[in-house]
Amino acid sequence: MAKTALITGITGQDGYYLSRLLLQKGYRVAGLLPPDRQASLTKLDELASQIQVCSVAWTDAAGLLKVVEQLQPNEIYNLAAPSFVPDSWNDPLGTLDLVTGTATRLLTAVRQVGIDTRFYQASSSEMFGKVDRSPQDEETPFCPMNPYAAAKLHAHWSMVHHRQRYGLFACSGILYNHESERRPPNFVTRKVCLAAASIKLGLRDTLEMGNLDAKRDWGYAGDHVEAMWRMLQASEPEEYVIGTGQLHSVRELVAAAFDCVGLDWTRHVVVNPQLFRPDEHFQLVANPTKAKQNLGWEPQVSFEALIEKMVLKDLERLQSGAIKPSTVQ
Repeated sequence: MAKTALITGITGQDGYYLSRLLLQKGYRVAGLLPPDRQASLTKLDELASQIQVCSVAWTDAAGLLKVVEQLQPNEIYNLAAPSFVPDSWNDPLGTLDLVTGTATRLLTAVRQVGIDTRFYQASSSEMFGKVDRSPQDEETPFCPMNPYAAAKLHAHWSMVHHRQRYGLFACSGILYNHESERRPPNFVTRKVCLAAASIKLGLRDTLEMGNLDAKRDWGYAGDHVEAMWRMLQASEPEEYVIGTGQLHSVRELVAAAFDCVGLDWTRHVVVNPQLFRPDEHFQLVANPTKAKQNLGWEPQVSFEALIEKMVLKDLERLQSGAIKPSTVQ
């Protein structure tokens, strides 16, 4: 009998790749989508017709309980969160309720229904914040530096408490930056890749950037959702740090993207100090040893291959008219 997976945040980048992975494995996939977000289902492209949509508001505890009761999911993946970290400063309370409230309501629903559902909580490397050691592993102290990270940490501990007090199979993946062709243009990786493709096609000439020396642990979203799935297949629920273990600077990102289209980035990139982020991290890099040892997980797509995927996809979009030239300025 096919397993059933319930996913929140299903129309986001990770929701797409996780849905695709689970469908390939023969799962019945259901997505929780608030009534006012139904239009975003189109972001799932070819997968939209293959999943079941449950229309429930994140704040509707009774509605969430009813869905869990009806579906009896074998696995729940709670990915619901604001997609862009800096935006959390504009609505700290809304961020807290979306991230922590949704996690707590779902965990409560699983407990009340009394089923052996395995629960995955999407945690974030942002929870480490101002780190005092590098790389980070599962024992590194948390020090969140923004409302998004604080909300993620609250949800993380709520999950741990449900596991300890009620014996739920609940775990979290502390994921580092993971990118793909499905990233929105307000993320630096997509911003750079789209600009490189646009400049190559003569649609623009320059790209404004902030701190080129900022560094990140960038992985591929498709690899990271594989780690999520593996966590729920393990014999024991535990926390796992998921990342590549390699730091790359924004300068390297820019160079790689422009190299994909045969351009010299130094001729097109302009540094604007006003774009520097005040809470820039330089030492957030994963130590994924535990995931490798316990789950057999390792990233399969290199940094260079990831950037090439993104640039080539944006070239294709621009040439086919899927993206209008006016949107890339």
